[in-house]
Amino acid sequence: MKHNYSNITKETLEIEAHTLLNASTLIGAEIATAVETILTCKGKLIVTGVGKSGLIGAKMAATFASTGTPSFFLHPTEALHGDLGMIGAGDVVLAISYSGESEELSKILPHIKRFDIALIGMTRDSGSTLGQFSDIIIPLHVEREACPLDIAPTSSTTLTLALGDALAVCLMKARDFAKEDFASYHPGGSLGRQLFVKVKDLMRTKNLPIVSSKTSLKEAIVTISEGRLGTVLIVDDEQKLVALVSDGDIRRALMQKDFSLEHTVMTYATHHPKTLNDATILASDALVMIEEHKIQLLIVTDKNKKIQGILHLHDLVEAGIK
Repeated sequence: MKHNYSNITKETLEIEAHTLLNASTLIGAEIATAVETILTCKGKLIVTGVGKSGLIGAKMAATFASTGTPSFFLHPTEALHGDLGMIGAGDVVLAISYSGESEELSKILPHIKRFDIALIGMTRDSGSTLGQFSDIIIPLHVEREACPLDIAPTSSTTLTLALGDALAVCLMKARDFAKEDFASYHPGGSLGRQLFVKVKDLMRTKNLPIVSSKTSLKEAIVTISEGRLGTVLIVDDEQKLVALVSDGDIRRALMQKDFSLEHTVMTYATHHPKTLNDATILASDALVMIEEHKIQLLIVTDKNKKIQGILHLHDLVEAGIK
């Protein structure tokens, strides 16, 4: 029997999308209460769950930790064998179980409450074991699983994951969590490069191709070749940037009837080139400027138009800035 896998995929996505949209209309004060509880806790947010809920919980804890909320995942089985000591006064526990009756999770709930620790439960059944132990219940409203047998966790895990993301976003907004904060939690990898690396970290500052405005085009071409940037920067008598000449400028100049290598470089220069006078901005923001203006490089100057460095598109690409 042949199946139309495109239609099956479409149906799966529609079922899960409906679950999310339906849940969005049923959100109540429990989210605000949960957020305030987490914000005011003096300890950590500890996420726990078993099976698929545990996998979702581990992802949640990682998201919380990377967005400003101290958090880690604790497996209920490990908690029963000594790791319960990782939960301390001032902590908040977020426990996840769709049925609310996961055996391993149910066993640690009395011990959590014995320490008088706030417990947030994510479950479909407020009358379940998890629901009865929880101080705050974030309900999981699921009409059906996307699984054709309506058994395998599909819609329910999607909703649980999305609610975890919603909690993280609420906490980020409550803390005014900014790009700079995110960068401090992600110093490595592509995220760190985009949110942490600044223009001053990548710009070239040595052996820059700079010539005087009185220099002949012939001499300027030699400087362009030596600089290997396809461009020469032009300064006035006070060493202030006034223009630049690129390979493209020279090619266009060759089409002019009165073209001469003996003319001054200013004859064929691009005046008022794009510059940047703040080397502390993020390299990713500088890349946006380069792409918007369809240029190859940005000239970094100080407030007095004196050249500090050059940031080339190739340098950004090689550094992994996107």
